[in-house]
Amino acid sequence: MTTPLAVRYTAARTLTTGPAETADPGPGQVELAPAYVGICGTDLHIFHGDMDARVKAPAVLGHEMSGRVLRVGPGVEGPAPGDPVTVMPLRWDGTCPACRRGNSHVCQNLDFIGIDSPGAMQQRWTVPASTLVRLPETLPLDRAALVEPTAVAVHDVGRARVRDGDRVVVVGAGPVGVLIALVARAAGGKVRVVEPNAHRRRLAEQLGLNTWDPGADDVPECVRDWTGEAGADIAFEVSGAEAGVQTAVDVLAVRGRLCLVAIHSRPRPVNLHRFFWRELTLIGARLYDREDFETAVRLVAEGTVPAEQLISKIVPLADALGAFQSLEAGGDVKVLVDCAESASDGAA
Repeated sequence: MTTPLAVRYTAARTLTTGPAETADPGPGQVELAPAYVGICGTDLHIFHGDMDARVKAPAVLGHEMSGRVLRVGPGVEGPAPGDPVTVMPLRWDGTCPACRRGNSHVCQNLDFIGIDSPGAMQQRWTVPASTLVRLPETLPLDRAALVEPTAVAVHDVGRARVRDGDRVVVVGAGPVGVLIALVARAAGGKVRVVEPNAHRRRLAEQLGLNTWDPGADDVPECVRDWTGEAGADIAFEVSGAEAGVQTAVDVLAVRGRLCLVAIHSRPRPVNLHRFFWRELTLIGARLYDREDFETAVRLVAEGTVPAEQLISKIVPLADALGAFQSLEAGGDVKVLVDCAESASDGAA
């Protein structure tokens, strides 16, 4: 049998392929055969070397995944070899103040699997059985790799409390922004997307979403026309740009809610007078919980989230470097790494 392979980040803009570390799954553990692994913005930040203070090279990346169970360790009940699964890649300590208050998904000592510990970009991967989320047999595994980012969107929409009839503006139409727009629409929101990139606007429009180009449209004025001068009930800031923050604040109605989704690496100027004047609310949204994951599985499986339209390309494990470089170029939405293509036993 050919040795299972893993792709590892070793230094800025450097990935190497070598043998995966394999061992019998221990108590409470499950060994998986990853099938598809998605690359997200955080993975790109790691690839650029921006997270070297946190990510200890050599590191196996990847937390958006689908695959099948290979073996289960002692004491594991439920999962069985062959089961299609994804992984909720969070491991918390259960003892910190956040965990004790019921917020374990933002544990103050959180192990984000695929960042803080080895991830899924390998042909054999051992994880705690508690992280598994079962997938329907009828859901293709390539589409199932989008469950994790969809769970992010589900959590964000839940944090913002989107309700039927709410006017929702999503600033930024990258993968997560588009997913938020789709999930908010499924929750009954009337959604508009703000995006300067023509390619991303076209994709959003192909998914039935209405868009504005901030380079050509006066977005706050467009929102006033759309809402009868009231403003939007909810804005999601998903761009990560200073201009995006300003737009998200400017479009909100009295007592509107701004849900901050993007990771801003530096402090941003914020119009606090407008927060005072309109009694606005700022909501942070980070990660997800199991209920979000289970909802995401349903949304992808039923086609509410058309995962097949969001997958730009699929590349073999050996070409993971090319996948990262392709995303850097900006033309792709979601690139998947096929971990099973070169596996000798085809178990995934």
